[in-house]
Amino acid sequence: MKNLSSLLFSIALLGFISGSTSCTKSLPNQDQTTPPDTSTPVFAKGADVGWVTEMEAAGVKFYNNSGVQQECMALLKSKGINSIRLRAWVNPKEGWNNTKDLVVKAKRAKDLGMRLMIDFHYSDDWADPGKQPKPKAWASFTIEQLVAAVGSYTKGVMDTLKLNGITPEWVQVGNENNDGMLWEEGRASKSMVNFANLVKAGYDAVKAASPTSSVIVHLSNGYDNNLFRWMFDGLKANGANWDIIGMSLYPAYAPEGNAGWATVNEHCVTNMNDMIARYSTPVMIVEVGMPANQPAASKAFLSDIIAKTKAIANGKGQGVFYWEPQSYNWKGYELGAFDNSGKPSEAMDAFLE
Repeated sequence: MKNLSSLLFSIALLGFISGSTSCTKSLPNQDQTTPPDTSTPVFAKGADVGWVTEMEAAGVKFYNNSGVQQECMALLKSKGINSIRLRAWVNPKEGWNNTKDLVVKAKRAKDLGMRLMIDFHYSDDWADPGKQPKPKAWASFTIEQLVAAVGSYTKGVMDTLKLNGITPEWVQVGNENNDGMLWEEGRASKSMVNFANLVKAGYDAVKAASPTSSVIVHLSNGYDNNLFRWMFDGLKANGANWDIIGMSLYPAYAPEGNAGWATVNEHCVTNMNDMIARYSTPVMIVEVGMPANQPAASKAFLSDIIAKTKAIANGKGQGVFYWEPQSYNWKGYELGAFDNSGKPSEAMDAFLE
């Protein structure tokens, strides 16, 4: 996604995509927002599969436990996955995760009857706690221009999905925003008000296109209550809106490490309950991962965090998503949940429980 003045880009992109696969942007009006019903939804057992089309293009195959080749999302569905998460990048160099690629994957998920989460990175590449780079086309923008660009770009992508008959159930406005987004202007530790305004722009744009979609603000380190209180207190004080608080949970990055996953899960549950009590909004774990070469430990970790999240009072713990479980022998990533032959490991059986 992309470059010119945001609005003209949206229109051009809309025309391009609608003329290609049958197919994607404007400004919000919060007065017309209909809050989504997040009271007692079906628990989401999800997988982020943003890499899938790139893997397929590279010749990677996926197999069920009997060794029969199978389409990736259908295979994940057979392992209990009912929801798919896909990232959105603005104008990636290789094209993967741009709006056109996003639509291709989203249509596949829809055709399988799966629920959908869109994860806006607001970048041309990875955005995470260690980096939140602006898209190249937005590099010289002022904070006011960045706020407008977030709104028009978000609306454009949501409109493209709508033209393809796709309504995401959840939309993340940013990815692992421990210190904001679109650095340096949107770095929360330098200007929480700037970050809050960017979140508001994304939230309003989502609601303008799809009032029923739940908007998620997502931080990593779901075990770190101090981080979450600092961020969401700051967003609330500066008028930002969200429907669900999203968390990543990777034991490898916690002080206890992979071997201490049980303690990490306990800390995460304590944090989830505090978020619900403090802000009156549900929570979801939108990313998890454990070493692929430790499938038994991974299954135990997953079974435990799924059960604990489902057990949160009043259905306020709404789901757990595994990040790129289908990745194997791929880009050096070692926290998937498939073995080296392309079959789901026993870790994935946790989603069948």
